[in-house]
Amino acid sequence: MAINPTLDPFTPAALGPVQLRNRIIKAATSEGRSPKGLVTDELIEFHRRYVDGGVGMTTLAYCCVAPEGASAPGQILMGRKAIPGLKKFTDTMHEGGAAVSAQLGHAGVVASKKITGRTPMAPSRFFNPSSLQYCREITAAEIARVVDQFAEAADVAVESGFDAVELHFGHLYLPSSFLSSKLNRRKDSYGGSIDDRSRFVREIARRVRETVGEKIAVIAKISMDDGIPGGIWLAESLRTAQLLDEDANLDAIELTQGSSVSRQMYLFRGDVPVDEFAALMPQPLKAGVRAFGRKMLGEYPYEDLYMLESARQFVPLMKNTKLILLGGITNHDHLVTGLREGFDFVAMARALLREPDLVRRMMDDPSVPSRCSHCNKCMVTVFGRTHCVLDPSQRYSAAKGA
Repeated sequence: MAINPTLDPFTPAALGPVQLRNRIIKAATSEGRSPKGLVTDELIEFHRRYVDGGVGMTTLAYCCVAPEGASAPGQILMGRKAIPGLKKFTDTMHEGGAAVSAQLGHAGVVASKKITGRTPMAPSRFFNPSSLQYCREITAAEIARVVDQFAEAADVAVESGFDAVELHFGHLYLPSSFLSSKLNRRKDSYGGSIDDRSRFVREIARRVRETVGEKIAVIAKISMDDGIPGGIWLAESLRTAQLLDEDANLDAIELTQGSSVSRQMYLFRGDVPVDEFAALMPQPLKAGVRAFGRKMLGEYPYEDLYMLESARQFVPLMKNTKLILLGGITNHDHLVTGLREGFDFVAMARALLREPDLVRRMMDDPSVPSRCSHCNKCMVTVFGRTHCVLDPSQRYSAAKGA
C-alpha cells in the first residue's frame, strides 16, 4: 500500500519561501573544518556528502554573529570577508539539489576567554562549571548590539546564497540563557517572568525577519528544557514558542533539549565517552574528568525518538510556525512517526554522521537499519575534525587533516 503523501518524508515540502526536495534536514553539528574562520574545500566536501546522500537541506554550523560569540576555535565569522567562500559553499550544495541553512549564534555563556580574548557575557553574572570561568552581565546597550549582529549576519547569509538561517536559541548559548531563570536574574525588562525573559529572542527574530523579508526561511532552534534544576523547563519553553508563533516572524522552530554548560549528555543520551574526553585533557584535569566526568556530563539512557514526548506538546500551539523534530531519529519508521505526530520536518545528526548516504538508502529500502551505535565517541571529535570513529574512511581523513 502506498504511503499517504502527507506522511511521506521523501516528498517535496515548503519551508517558508523555500521548496525542499524532501522533509529531511541534516541538523547542525560542529565540523572543525574552517581553521581560519573561513570556508574550506574540506568543509564543502563534508556537507556535500549529506547532499549526495539525499537530505533535503543541510545546515552549516556554527556561524558566529560576532568575534566574541565563538564557542570554539576556527568557527566561521558571519562577516563580509567570509562571503566568497560561503557563496562557493551554497553553490555546491545547490548543484547537488539540496537547500542549505546557516546556523547563526552567539555563544555567550558557552564562550571562552581563551578563544575570544574577552570575558564571556551572560544575562547575569554566572560561573560556568564547564569552562571554570565567570561570565559578566551583558548591558542593555550590548543586548541591542547583539540583536543588530544577528540581523547583519542574516544579511550576509542572504548575499551568500543561503536558503535559510537557523537562529541558535538553544543549549544555553546567549539567547537561550535569557530563557533560564537560573542564569537570568535581571531586574530590567529582559528578566523576571517568562514573557520578559523571552523578549531577547523575540527581538532577534523580529530584526532578522525585517532584514531578510521573504528572501529566505527563518528557523529558530530552542531548548524545550535544559536538564538543569532551576533552568529551562517545558511549561516555560511552551510559552516562549507560543510568543514566537504569535509574532509570526519564524517559518519553523526546531525543538531540542540540553545545554552546553552542564549535563551535556541530556542532549545526546546513551554512552558517556569519559575515557575519550579524559585522554584530551592535561593533568590534573585528566584525573578529574575520569573521576567526576559521568556526574558532570550526566547519564541518560538512549531511546529512539527520545525528544518526541516533550516535542509533541508544541504541536497544538503552532498557528503560524512549522515544527522540526530532532532526537533519536535513525530509520524510516521514525521519519513517518514524526510526520504522523504533526511535525512538518525531521532533523538527523549522529545517524548521518555515521552514514551520510542513509537517506538515499532508506529511499531504496525503507527497512534499512542505521549503523549508528550511539557510542557518542563522535562528541570528542569536535575538538578536531568532527567524524564518526566507526567509519575508517572518516577516521583516516580526520587524522590526516584531509
